[in-house]
Amino acid sequence: MSYAASFKSLDTYKLSREISFEIYNLSRSFPKEEKYSLTDQIRRSSRSVGAQIAECWGKRRYEKHFISKLTDADAEQYETQHWLEVAFECRYLDDVQFNKLLHKCEALGKMINNMIQKSNQFCKDDKIE
Repeated sequence: MSYAASFKSLDTYKLSREISFEIYNLSRSFPKEEKYSLTDQIRRSSRSVGAQIAECWGKRRYEKHFISKLTDADAEQYETQHWLEVAFECRYLDDVQFNKLLHKCEALGKMINNMIQKSNQFCKDDKIE
Protein backbone atom coordinates (compact mmCIF):
# COMPACT_ATOMS: atom_id res chain seq x y z
CA MET A 1 0.00 0.00 0.00
CA SER A 2 1.49 3.35 -1.02
CA TYR A 3 1.32 6.72 0.69
CA ALA A 4 0.02 8.51 -2.39
CA ALA A 5 -0.88 7.89 -5.99
CA SER A 6 0.94 11.03 -7.14
CA PHE A 7 3.11 13.79 -5.75
CA LYS A 8 0.06 16.04 -6.15
CA SER A 9 -1.75 14.11 -3.42
CA LEU A 10 1.08 14.46 -0.88
CA ASP A 11 0.17 16.78 2.00
CA THR A 12 3.74 18.06 1.85
CA TYR A 13 3.30 19.12 -1.77
CA LYS A 14 -0.10 20.69 -1.08
CA LEU A 15 1.29 22.76 1.80
CA SER A 16 4.26 23.89 -0.30
CA ARG A 17 1.86 25.12 -2.99
CA GLU A 18 -0.28 26.88 -0.39
CA ILE A 19 2.74 28.70 1.01
CA SER A 20 4.02 29.75 -2.41
CA PHE A 21 0.57 31.07 -3.38
CA GLU A 22 0.29 33.09 -0.16
CA ILE A 23 3.77 34.51 -0.69
CA TYR A 24 2.93 35.41 -4.27
CA ASN A 25 -0.17 37.30 -3.18
CA LEU A 26 1.57 39.11 -0.33
CA SER A 27 4.63 39.98 -2.42
CA ARG A 28 2.45 41.73 -4.97
CA SER A 29 2.30 44.63 -2.53
CA PHE A 30 6.09 44.87 -2.08
CA PRO A 31 7.62 48.10 -3.43
CA LYS A 32 8.55 48.18 -7.12
CA GLU A 33 12.23 48.61 -6.27
CA GLU A 34 12.12 45.09 -4.76
CA LYS A 35 10.82 43.51 -7.98
CA TYR A 36 14.18 42.07 -9.09
CA SER A 37 15.53 41.37 -5.63
CA LEU A 38 13.40 40.41 -2.64
CA THR A 39 10.17 39.77 -4.57
CA ASP A 40 11.96 37.58 -7.11
CA GLN A 41 13.98 35.71 -4.48
CA ILE A 42 11.12 34.90 -2.13
CA ARG A 43 8.89 33.77 -4.98
CA ARG A 44 11.60 31.57 -6.49
CA SER A 45 12.55 29.88 -3.23
CA SER A 46 8.95 29.26 -2.18
CA ARG A 47 8.03 27.84 -5.59
CA SER A 48 11.12 25.68 -5.68
CA VAL A 49 10.00 23.69 -2.64
CA GLY A 50 7.05 22.19 -4.51
CA ALA A 51 9.17 21.63 -7.62
CA GLN A 52 11.74 19.69 -5.58
CA ILE A 53 8.99 17.56 -4.00
CA ALA A 54 7.62 16.78 -7.46
CA GLU A 55 11.13 15.88 -8.63
CA CYS A 56 11.73 13.61 -5.64
CA TRP A 57 8.58 11.72 -6.55
CA GLY A 58 10.02 11.00 -9.98
CA LYS A 59 13.26 9.78 -8.43
CA ARG A 60 11.78 7.53 -5.77
CA ARG A 61 13.05 4.45 -7.60
CA TYR A 62 16.45 5.45 -6.20
CA GLU A 63 16.22 6.16 -2.49
CA LYS A 64 19.38 8.27 -2.33
CA HIS A 65 18.13 10.50 -5.15
CA PHE A 66 14.73 10.74 -3.47
CA ILE A 67 16.38 11.89 -0.23
CA SER A 68 18.65 14.29 -2.09
CA LYS A 69 15.69 16.05 -3.71
CA LEU A 70 13.86 16.23 -0.38
CA THR A 71 16.99 17.73 1.15
CA ASP A 72 16.94 20.35 -1.63
CA ALA A 73 13.26 21.04 -0.87
CA ASP A 74 14.08 21.52 2.80
CA ALA A 75 16.92 23.89 1.92
CA GLU A 76 14.54 25.94 -0.22
CA GLN A 77 12.01 26.21 2.59
CA TYR A 78 14.81 27.47 4.87
CA GLU A 79 15.74 30.03 2.22
CA THR A 80 12.09 31.07 2.10
CA GLN A 81 12.17 31.55 5.87
CA HIS A 82 15.19 33.83 5.42
CA TRP A 83 13.42 35.97 2.81
CA LEU A 84 10.32 36.14 5.02
CA GLU A 85 12.50 37.53 7.80
CA VAL A 86 13.95 40.12 5.42
CA ALA A 87 10.45 41.13 4.27
CA PHE A 88 9.33 41.41 7.88
CA GLU A 89 12.35 43.50 8.88
CA CYS A 90 11.66 45.82 5.92
CA ARG A 91 8.08 46.09 7.20
CA TYR A 92 6.58 44.58 4.04
CA LEU A 93 4.83 41.96 6.21
CA ASP A 94 3.04 42.57 9.48
CA ASP A 95 3.40 40.35 12.57
CA VAL A 96 0.38 38.20 11.71
CA GLN A 97 1.42 37.58 8.10
CA PHE A 98 5.01 36.85 9.05
CA ASN A 99 4.20 34.48 11.92
CA LYS A 100 1.56 32.61 9.93
CA LEU A 101 3.94 31.96 7.04
CA LEU A 102 6.89 31.20 9.29
CA HIS A 103 4.87 28.57 11.17
CA LYS A 104 3.71 27.04 7.89
CA CYS A 105 7.33 26.85 6.68
CA GLU A 106 8.41 25.22 9.92
CA ALA A 107 5.58 22.69 9.64
CA LEU A 108 6.56 22.02 6.04
CA GLY A 109 10.15 21.41 7.10
CA LYS A 110 8.97 18.84 9.63
CA MET A 111 6.86 17.12 6.98
CA ILE A 112 9.79 16.99 4.56
CA ASN A 113 12.03 15.54 7.24
CA ASN A 114 9.41 12.92 8.08
CA MET A 115 9.42 11.91 4.42
CA ILE A 116 13.21 11.62 4.57
CA GLN A 117 13.00 9.46 7.72
CA LYS A 118 10.43 7.21 6.02
CA SER A 119 12.08 7.28 2.58
CA ASN A 120 12.26 3.49 2.39
CA GLN A 121 8.45 3.37 2.55
CA PHE A 122 8.15 5.76 -0.40
CA CYS A 123 10.84 4.05 -2.44
CA LYS A 124 9.71 0.42 -2.41
CA ASP A 125 9.67 -1.08 -5.91
CA ASP A 126 6.04 -2.17 -5.63
CA LYS A 127 4.98 1.46 -5.14
CA ILE A 128 6.45 2.75 -8.38
CA GLU A 129 4.13 2.78 -11.33
